Amino acid sequence: MSLFKDKTLMITGGTGSFGNAVLNRFLQTDIGEIRIFSRDEKKQDDMRHEFQVKMPEVAEKIKFYIGDVRDLASVKNAMHGVDYIFHAAALKQVPSCEFFPIEAVKTNVIGTENVLTAAIEAGVKNVVCLSTDKAAYPVNAMGTSKAMMEKVIVAKSRTVSPDKTKICCTRYGNVMCSRGSVIPLWIDQIKNGNPITITDGSMTRFIMSLDEAVDLVLFAFENGESGDILVQKAPACTIQTQAEAVCELFGGDKKNIKVIGIRHGEKMYETLLTNEECANAIDMGAFYRVPCDKRGLNYDKYFNQGDAQRNPLTEFNSHNTQLLNVAETKAKIASLAYIQEELAALGLKH
Repeated sequence: MSLFKDKTLMITGGTGSFGNAVLNRFLQTDIGEIRIFSRDEKKQDDMRHEFQVKMPEVAEKIKFYIGDVRDLASVKNAMHGVDYIFHAAALKQVPSCEFFPIEAVKTNVIGTENVLTAAIEAGVKNVVCLSTDKAAYPVNAMGTSKAMMEKVIVAKSRTVSPDKTKICCTRYGNVMCSRGSVIPLWIDQIKNGNPITITDGSMTRFIMSLDEAVDLVLFAFENGESGDILVQKAPACTIQTQAEAVCELFGGDKKNIKVIGIRHGEKMYETLLTNEECANAIDMGAFYRVPCDKRGLNYDKYFNQGDAQRNPLTEFNSHNTQLLNVAETKAKIASLAYIQEELAALGLKH
């Protein structure tokens, strides 16, 4: 019997890449209901038809709710009977958040506050929120809004007993082939005979698959304590390496790789754990766990109860993690179902 047997799972922003990955993973299990909460009726209708064709025997387990995390009332309307929540709704495109930062605040910060408020009020047992490496040492509006989102999550976890509602956060790097990511763009550029555009070849990024993103959320669901931030020990590669790997897979010309320069708000490397978080991080094998600081606001008592010990771990970023070469990156990209489908459609073999 699984933890999800006969339970109702709600996914905010559920029509996105993560929501689709969860449906593919869970729909044919003994889960009771998967509730998709989002504001785009067209994407909901597309998802409904897709799964009616793909998994007709279990498609009725999916229930669709139109609403917006910015609107507390609409979140509350969808929350009745929910056991668990995966909170994935977000504005996540770095350049667009740079131009419209208050929109990022409304969705990523206030939206998260609304989801957690409604979840606690409804007695939801477990909430896992999805964050990003851009929240660590943020330099852009998207990362800053996600950093504030994490602060809201940790603060909320202090206000409710974990026996009533457990609240955790996952932080992860670039998810390959997710909606709006760069690999599908490069594939289209190769298909159309256009230059393969990259921002800066020496820029590094953590890379993970959608399945690994789901694995991280499930690890947090099962192993996290309320207020935790959990990260995967993900590998990374340079943007040049990633572009060359895609060229090798899809027959692109590496001489056609064109540098267009860094876009608004981008960093040369990303950080999954800050140096400050590393002081208390707990190594859990393939993952790190950063526990919530449980101290109250009365700091006087800590003057003579301080902890002089510090974890020897230092900042975990995409420059100092395992860096994959072209062959390793190519193998990781080729393992993705999206890539295999694209290769098959073009009559190419890996």
